[in-house]
Amino acid sequence: MPGLEQWIAAEARFAASRMSAAISATDLVMERTGFGQRVIPHPGSVLASPIAAHYDPDPDYFFHWFRDSAIVIDALRVALAAGYADRSAVVRLREFVQFSLSLQALEGREFLRNSGFRARVQPAFLKYVRPDGELGALSGNGVLADTRVNADGTLDFIRWSRPQSDGPATRGIALLRWWHEVPELHEDPALQRAVSDLIKTDLSFTLASVRDPCGDVWEEATGYHYYTQLVQAEALRCGAEWLEDTGQPEPSAAERMAAEEAFARLDGFWDQTAGFYRSGGATETHKNGRELDIAVVLGVLHAGRISGAHSLLDPRAQATLTALEELFEAQYAINRERPPGRGPALGRYANDRYYGGGAWFLATLAAAEFYFRLAQALRSGAKMAFVPENARFRQRLGAAEPAVDGEQLARLAVARGDAIMRTVRAYTPQSGALSEQFDQTTGAQTSAKHLSWSYAAFITAAASRERACRPTEAADPAMKPAGTD
Repeated sequence: MPGLEQWIAAEARFAASRMSAAISATDLVMERTGFGQRVIPHPGSVLASPIAAHYDPDPDYFFHWFRDSAIVIDALRVALAAGYADRSAVVRLREFVQFSLSLQALEGREFLRNSGFRARVQPAFLKYVRPDGELGALSGNGVLADTRVNADGTLDFIRWSRPQSDGPATRGIALLRWWHEVPELHEDPALQRAVSDLIKTDLSFTLASVRDPCGDVWEEATGYHYYTQLVQAEALRCGAEWLEDTGQPEPSAAERMAAEEAFARLDGFWDQTAGFYRSGGATETHKNGRELDIAVVLGVLHAGRISGAHSLLDPRAQATLTALEELFEAQYAINRERPPGRGPALGRYANDRYYGGGAWFLATLAAAEFYFRLAQALRSGAKMAFVPENARFRQRLGAAEPAVDGEQLARLAVARGDAIMRTVRAYTPQSGALSEQFDQTTGAQTSAKHLSWSYAAFITAAASRERACRPTEAADPAMKPAGTD
């Protein structure tokens, strides 16, 4: 059996292959018989899962989600840099950008006039169809709040959680990273212009929506959410710098001001009594025990801030991860019974009921990536705060006392991340396939098969580990567009 490092490298290459297969999957067909739909993906679309299952028994994720597709495209850049993917990744980026720009031409009123879709929907399925008024209101940038579209570039007429505002912000951050880090992008003037246009579209939408409530990352609650606010704030901050650096005429002052306001709101998500960042605002957030949510850690990773508040060096973010680990260590049988040397499997939030409420690969991998990125930051000269907020985090890391130096802390962080990766390995079949969840009691994979986000999370965790284990390393390339307070 290969060692952990060899297994991670092999699984990362497999993950890159499977994730890439969900991009521009023009060879696939989805038949939604009840809705009278036959969907053939267009080039540039990104399937959340390429499995054509309509809740029989797995969920139907055969859609282009704005948020999920942004996460995948960001991971594709990481895979290219790490050698998990070849230069065709730039072709996939070009197709993604062109597909994304084409969605701005969607018009709800035109769709209602010309599609005749209701006549093809079976009577039993009509209750799942959106009202005409809702569909007719969609146009231009308003489509970006619509959560998802069909992979053939048409509007999704099925009822879902809407609006959502995290997708364009997450996509803007991902495209800015491509802009800064991938030279091939600038060797193609047409691609460079298209990426620039899409970044400006995402900044415009984010600026217009950053003060408004929306659906959360899990599409279950409406309000103000830590994840959404953080990626919006960072997208606007990075976008303002990009506008200035590229000498574009668009004013950046509005973006900077909106980013500062959003960062100030984020500070209010800290719950001093509970000792973690709440996933939602204090006034309307989840009253059902969902205040502690892995979405906070995902927000920290996806925003990719180098230091300061709401970065992985933030003691409060560290405390939130510790609270999540302790929650799931107590809740999941697979954690209570795990052998020495393995870290905890993590889910979304306490008492989750979606498809059995098991551990999520993307949540567990997020915890591992947090530790690997922390190790990399420490080896690059960053300092860990020794304050009461992160005392439990440091204790579990094995660094309760300030006497531990940065190199020792980095080794401890890598070891912690490796322990979690061993757990991921334990529940990954020999084929390498990653679903959405694995059962909290048996460890069997459940929910959507071949989840693109699961593969993306593995790629970014693996690449973070590789960088963290280098003797010396500059700032994380994945976080270059980000900054400090």
